[in-house]
Amino acid sequence: MRHFGQISPTVRDSLFHQEPCEFSAASPARTLAAALGATLYSPATRPKLADDVLKLAARGVVSMVLCLEDSIDDAEVAEAEENLVRQFADLDARGEELPLLFIRVREPAQIPDLVERLGPSVRRLSGFVLPKFTEERGVPFLEALADAETASGQRLFAMPVLESPELLHLETRTETLTGIAATVDKYRDRVLALRLGVTDFCSAYGLRRSPDMTAYDVQIVAAVIADVVNVLGRADGTGFTVTGPVWEYFRLQERMFKPQLRRSPFMEGRAEELRATLIEHDLDGLLREIELDRANGLQGKTCIHPSHVLPVHALSVVSHEEFSDAQDILRPERGGGGVMRSAYTNKMNEVKPHRAWAERTLLRAEVFGVAREEVGFVELLTAGLSG
Repeated sequence: MRHFGQISPTVRDSLFHQEPCEFSAASPARTLAAALGATLYSPATRPKLADDVLKLAARGVVSMVLCLEDSIDDAEVAEAEENLVRQFADLDARGEELPLLFIRVREPAQIPDLVERLGPSVRRLSGFVLPKFTEERGVPFLEALADAETASGQRLFAMPVLESPELLHLETRTETLTGIAATVDKYRDRVLALRLGVTDFCSAYGLRRSPDMTAYDVQIVAAVIADVVNVLGRADGTGFTVTGPVWEYFRLQERMFKPQLRRSPFMEGRAEELRATLIEHDLDGLLREIELDRANGLQGKTCIHPSHVLPVHALSVVSHEEFSDAQDILRPERGGGGVMRSAYTNKMNEVKPHRAWAERTLLRAEVFGVAREEVGFVELLTAGLSG
């Protein structure tokens, strides 16, 4: 699979200075963590889940979480597990390329049980999402995952969700973060990414942000995000990929764009028209939050609606200017440090302080590609909706 793989090669060539690389579930963890992008959640109870997965893959989704936790009723768990086993068998039998598939469980015992029940179709599973993760709760989950991996011979990743009240409350946050850091470090090879459960954070205080506000406008949430990145998202080799919080609003539907796309040729004077449409249909808040996610050290995003996927991916593409700066900073002859004017002549590139940023940018360029100099978010979004 590859990002923007749903777009024809000819159009992709017109958009990208460097095209996104191909990757698979067997790719190195470093590549997969960077490539997660918009991770789309779906209740595990959906009766045509296999069809949904294949349809979404054809529309550019590269990672999905099939949820047995908060998205379904407590009374539906057993039925949802049975449905997952049937749907994985169906997907395996079809033999088509799939997104990275993860199952969000409730309890550690579900992990070995599901792996055993999946049988041969477990090869279509990339791992498990572990809810309300703390040191105390997390160790049994990770031990269960390690045992299931050994028993099945299938590489299985964990994506812990940081959403517990102990992490939110100021008096327990430092101790909780320290415990989480020690736990995920012990199981580093199995932890693909850490996910933020911002909805649970808001719930603890009876809050809910409006579509005009980002998670960073809710100060109590922004403070937790900052502390999580501070402890768990460092760029010194000790950190992990931390993904952006969910965007709850989805009034936007792709059909809103279709009439405009039919009237207007691809990439011909569409920027202002499309930008106005995006803002009109409540996507402006999502776009601002994606930008703030990256500015605050987060990569990728939890999504609960397909209309959010393409904007996340379009804003993850590395601009030609970013790529130029990153390459300049990482040139071998710059190894001793120093300061230079950027090739775009609009900023200072300082080799040592900007090195970690440049390395992260080139990894993002590998999986999401580098846009041509004249191509921006609007062109990428338009092409994705047309393709």
